[in-house]
Amino acid sequence: MNWTSIAPIVLAAFMASMVEFVEALTIVLAVGIVRGWRSALLGTGAALAVLLALIAALGPALMRIPLQTVQLVVGTLLLLFGLRWLRKAVLRAAGVLALHDEAKAFEEETATLRRQARSVGRSIDTLAFTTSFKIIMLEGIEVVFIVIAIGAGGALVPAIVGAGLALLTVVVLGLFLHRPLANVPENALKFGVGVLLAAFGTFWVGEGLGMEWPGEDWAILALIALFLIASLGLVLLCRRLGKSAAARVAAIIQKQKPPAASAPQPKESTLRLIMNEAVSLFIDDGWLAAGIVVWVAAIWFFGPTVALPSSEKVAILSVGLTALLAISASRRAAR
Repeated sequence: MNWTSIAPIVLAAFMASMVEFVEALTIVLAVGIVRGWRSALLGTGAALAVLLALIAALGPALMRIPLQTVQLVVGTLLLLFGLRWLRKAVLRAAGVLALHDEAKAFEEETATLRRQARSVGRSIDTLAFTTSFKIIMLEGIEVVFIVIAIGAGGALVPAIVGAGLALLTVVVLGLFLHRPLANVPENALKFGVGVLLAAFGTFWVGEGLGMEWPGEDWAILALIALFLIASLGLVLLCRRLGKSAAARVAAIIQKQKPPAASAPQPKESTLRLIMNEAVSLFIDDGWLAAGIVVWVAAIWFFGPTVALPSSEKVAILSVGLTALLAISASRRAAR
């Protein structure tokens, strides 16, 4: 491997992991400040141990599967993950979805923890341990998938290095600042990460389908440019659609009675919450997820029977995925 292929992998893993680690740090800081650092750090350490075990188990297992199969399967999962992430980033940038605010999340978590009574006589604060363990697992599962997916083409070490650098950066900043990293441009990072993940997913799927990318690894840069330009255009479109939809909704609400207060929902167990989070990594909009799977499957099934140059096949794959993203984001903005 050369720097042209290693650098984008390290950067993608770093940026994607940085977003998740910043969100995890916000909650762990709230737990440590309100409930005590011992239990918060024990919960964090336990979750990190489980995540490292997952990487140790899944990484070598992938190496025993034929590379082309890994690229196709993991590439499809990365597309589900990356286009879902990019879609939300586009909708946030367009004002359709609310921007994520780490300072607000810190205040809300702090207030919740202060309302909970402490367990007298216990060496470990169960709430602090569970909360820290849960958030590290939820965000860490995404990091594990990012590392394995980005490094699926035989570049697991650069992906791990990128994630490790992100973890080190967030830990050092957390130790020195002792407050949430509210000044980190998280929403801009998420936008960039979505573009990178979508580009890598498209590239791995093409590799898994046996396509020859023009320029080989340099094609990733072209894919990044494609998804970036398409996403910026989508922000403008969704902003316009969102304003029209908001006006329609406001008119409807004025004619209706105020909604009745909803009953409080029962709390989910930690295991169930983690399982739901794992599913939501790939499926946010069912229409988009189904479209990605159908599009990849159609190219895999019909591609070998169609006499087209490889450059045209990769163009069909890439443009089709971009169109699916555009349709999905537009549908959401127009609601």
